[in-house]
Amino acid sequence: MTTSKWALDASHSLIEFSVKHLMIAKVRGLFHTFDANIEADLNDLSSAAIEVNIDLASVDTRNEDRDNHLKSADFFYVENSPSLKFVATSITAAKSDDYTVVGNVTLHGVTKEETFKVTFEGASTDPWGNEKAGFSATGSLKRSDYGLTYNAALETGGVLIGDDIKINIEFEVQKA
Repeated sequence: MTTSKWALDASHSLIEFSVKHLMIAKVRGLFHTFDANIEADLNDLSSAAIEVNIDLASVDTRNEDRDNHLKSADFFYVENSPSLKFVATSITAAKSDDYTVVGNVTLHGVTKEETFKVTFEGASTDPWGNEKAGFSATGSLKRSDYGLTYNAALETGGVLIGDDIKINIEFEVQKA
């Protein structure tokens, strides 16, 4: 197989996150609007080119007040930095369908190298003859690394919002 372009099937894809709240629970959220540009040979993903862009204004934590706060200057400041961008810089096979993907994340005007664990879930042809492939990815970011430091100390110790953001991604792509 040769390198092909793969278009994101957003209706079968998901980018979600979770963060500790009050040091006792997790708040979960997702982004409704995102895109990915992928060029890959499914037989050798180590040479793939991957770029993901997330529209930060599409954040949804099931709480409108919290979502508006996340869009404000205290967090994403979507007015000045409307997107999060990831560009893969290296991909290494870990075992059969598992990969370590390292790349640059740009968020809030800061670019840092981050690592994600990616699983190639397989490929299939849909009932209309379209070639599809699926990928799952997990990783985490420290929000303080990107200047996202808004927080509040708790009387009982600890802080209102954890620093580690866990990320879960499910992508279905279609051969373009």
